Amino acid sequence: MINVLMIEDDTEFAEILSEYLAKYNIKVTNYEDPYLGLSAGIKKYDLLILDLTLPGMDGLEVCKEVVEKYNIPIIISSARSDISDKVVGLQMGADDYLPKPYDPKEMYARIQSLIRRYKKTSAQEEEAVASEFVIDEKRHQIIFQGNPLNLTPAEYEILSYLVKQNGFSISREQLVYNCRSLKDKGSKSLDVIIGRLRTKIGDSSKEPKYIHSVRGIGYKLVG
Repeated sequence: MINVLMIEDDTEFAEILSEYLAKYNIKVTNYEDPYLGLSAGIKKYDLLILDLTLPGMDGLEVCKEVVEKYNIPIIISSARSDISDKVVGLQMGADDYLPKPYDPKEMYARIQSLIRRYKKTSAQEEEAVASEFVIDEKRHQIIFQGNPLNLTPAEYEILSYLVKQNGFSISREQLVYNCRSLKDKGSKSLDVIIGRLRTKIGDSSKEPKYIHSVRGIGYKLVG
């Protein structure tokens, strides 16, 4: 069973959605009060459906607090038509935004999609170098030996790709292709980024422990 936390002050709407999702083994627990929702033990839920227009606390504030404290997929469900609310919500860390009114079938499809994505991400993180590197994709952060690294977007993309391919040699072309933030697609820019990453994790280019150069191919991370 999928357990969904819903923070929605329209009780009739919440009840209709809950009854529909129950057919697919999805249990929805709704709170009209955002403060009660935040204290409902969020860790025990698989997903959060969040309205923006709430009594006493704006939904975007709720979203910000949840993202900062928990790793849970968030779908914003709102009747607000202002595009800036959607942009801000997604920038804060919400995973999806579904404007009201909508067909419950669409919400069901989006829940299934998000749950699959999170399970896949969790599996990838478990396969990563757990003792040394942990990737937090939602916050675009990499934890190294228990401490978050201060990385540029390009550094994050390169290192996270290397971590996910732990132990495998990755071509320079692959790294450049998978780094959307790399403005200069030349090999020298990649070398500069690798150099900065080695410095940030205390690695040596002459006797590397983590990031190894593979002659004629590219790089690989070994943990």
